[in-house]
Amino acid sequence: MTALRLFEFATTAALAVTLSALPTTHGRLADRSRVVKARGSRRDYNNLAIEGAAYRGRHENTAVDADAGDGGETSATKNYRNVKRGMISNNIRDGGGSPPDHENKVGGMDLGFGADSNRQLRGTSSTETPEEFSRRLSGQLTGCCYTYQKYSAAKMCSLYGQDCESGETPSHDSGDESCEQEGLSFIGISFSVNTPSGNPYSYQLCDQFPMENIIDRNYDYVMSMDEDGWLVGGGYKSFDYSGKMPYIDSSHTELLRIGSLDVDKGGTTIEQVYEAMSSVTFAPFSIYPEYLKGGGGHHSGDNEDQQKVPSSDVTLIVSVVDTYEDGDSYSSYEIFLNNLFSAMQAVNGGSCMDDHDTDPHVSMARGVKFKSAYHQEQYMYSANLEVAVWQAMYPKGTPIGSKGYASFPPGSRGNKQYVGYGNLYFFFDRANITKAFRPYRDLTDDEAAYATLYTSSDVSSYYANTNEIGFDYSGSGDGGGGNWEHNPYSWKATMAMHDMTDGWDLPPNCEQEGETFFGIPLSRKSDSSLQVSTSFQEQFNFEHIIDRNYTYIKSFGTNHGWLVGEQIGNGAGSIVDKDTAHIPIFYIGTTNPNMGGISLSNLIKVGKRIEFGTLYIKPAFVFIDDNGHIKLQFEMDPNSALAYLYDNLCKELGIAWNYDTPYNKEGVYTNCAMHASGDRAKYGCGPDGTGVGGFCPQMTVAYSARFQSEEHAAAYLDQCNNYVDYWRSLY
Repeated sequence: MTALRLFEFATTAALAVTLSALPTTHGRLADRSRVVKARGSRRDYNNLAIEGAAYRGRHENTAVDADAGDGGETSATKNYRNVKRGMISNNIRDGGGSPPDHENKVGGMDLGFGADSNRQLRGTSSTETPEEFSRRLSGQLTGCCYTYQKYSAAKMCSLYGQDCESGETPSHDSGDESCEQEGLSFIGISFSVNTPSGNPYSYQLCDQFPMENIIDRNYDYVMSMDEDGWLVGGGYKSFDYSGKMPYIDSSHTELLRIGSLDVDKGGTTIEQVYEAMSSVTFAPFSIYPEYLKGGGGHHSGDNEDQQKVPSSDVTLIVSVVDTYEDGDSYSSYEIFLNNLFSAMQAVNGGSCMDDHDTDPHVSMARGVKFKSAYHQEQYMYSANLEVAVWQAMYPKGTPIGSKGYASFPPGSRGNKQYVGYGNLYFFFDRANITKAFRPYRDLTDDEAAYATLYTSSDVSSYYANTNEIGFDYSGSGDGGGGNWEHNPYSWKATMAMHDMTDGWDLPPNCEQEGETFFGIPLSRKSDSSLQVSTSFQEQFNFEHIIDRNYTYIKSFGTNHGWLVGEQIGNGAGSIVDKDTAHIPIFYIGTTNPNMGGISLSNLIKVGKRIEFGTLYIKPAFVFIDDNGHIKLQFEMDPNSALAYLYDNLCKELGIAWNYDTPYNKEGVYTNCAMHASGDRAKYGCGPDGTGVGGFCPQMTVAYSARFQSEEHAAAYLDQCNNYVDYWRSLY
């Protein structure tokens, strides 16, 4: 294992405050490493363990001997473990300990834990006070992961019940053999706005549609979304209550998907795109808002489970208005598309480019879960009533643009240029516009009147006179097809193991989601990152478990690529994120106390009081979970310092659940944590856990990876786990 003295309070947006271990926890007597070093072994002269799990087992009068033999466990160890599990099972049936999930019910509700769970450290009494618990926590042995130290990654994968060999993962093959890598780059129109509630660095490229009017930033209707949140309406500020990443507004509609930018994989270079676009001309295109819809798009499968809140996308449908220049038989848009395809062919554009235009739409949010069918219906009505106002304002559509100034790409030091109206843009990824292309003519008087109507006129009369929706948006995920409602009492502790491309199911009395968490940051500085990443560790170079060259992987199911830092100019056109590698330990939820959460300032106060020893972690294996996400599993040792820390976090900040209540010296709590106050590390994942709790240290490497084939997926996992074996031998 490797020791990390890093424990951070973090949101997915930023790291907030470092919590330091007590100096007394670094004394050398706790793990007897001096004796081990002097003797060159963890055993004394009588071949008895003097340190580690075997030593602790010996003093608990058990037969555990993790260091004996080449297999990592003696027959006595296996017998002990089986007997121990049997005792636990019998204890559960007799009413003691933690009941299994199917027995843990009150009034028909699944509560996740028993009221009489064992919450003491070794050698403590049942009357231990929180202060005594805290003092003991800081004095615990800080090592971990001795039991399975001789196990390979493949064997660890099997012990944790995962499949690391077959390659039976979500793969994707477009059927075009000449395109070996899909991509997300495109030419399109931007609807980005800069709002007081959004990211201050968002572009103001759309003066026509106040996109913030069709999102639910206050969570009046929406319960939760994926970790990106609203993609339109201004983006997110740093330290937003929701804990969303502080991305700029990236709202747009694609007109032509360029795809991959890697010519060796069938892609098209940026220079080829620029050359092709410089050879075509186009008139300003007018955009007409059609309707807002929900449903479809998400892969989580929640819609198939009648006991869960359905999950879907929210999308604004728009259309490009057919306008005709003098004497033309075809619309300006049709002529532009025909000329653009010809220009791309002339510059030898790659086979990964679409051979048809895209149905215009604006993706607003993904993995959205509403509070109930009624809330979804009310949101759809409210948003579409706003769209009806826009239709009244722009009966013939409107060119999109702004009278402001901007420089491309975001954060560039170039001189700002006048934005104007009717522009098309090249999006390297949805968050990075690299170049604007201007129409060949200015706006006509009618076009200019529409384009400047919202910013130069009083439009209150349009809102006052629009009292009904004159178009049909039924059947588009408006909530009218069901009578479901979120039941917060169906919450379970295992929900902490969450698919971040989907919304959360929130516990009782929590009115807003949040991505804030305590965790271990594992990011490193990298020359390949567009944004500066802070180095928090030097033990693991994750470049060895990612596929930069796309030898095995074809694309990703989200706009994010490798979460350990994405390269500038990556062929897939994934968002160029900084390295956000981390192990989430404890999800706090929203920092909005008015919505059931805990304020950031109070959270920091509690966090600073938490005492813990040096945290040791050890990689176990790389696998692909049921959602297609690539993850690096770390060993779950219920007797480690990290496990005791998790126990203390649950004790101090977990939600009140099943007769267990949290306690901390600050007297501040939250209803929105995704962990119960009675949860403990021993209920977590792996062979040493019962599988009913929320402790399972993992690092997500990439979301929704799509492989060339099952064979490629199997080969990728084999390569990764070969390197994990190397890490396991080092630590």
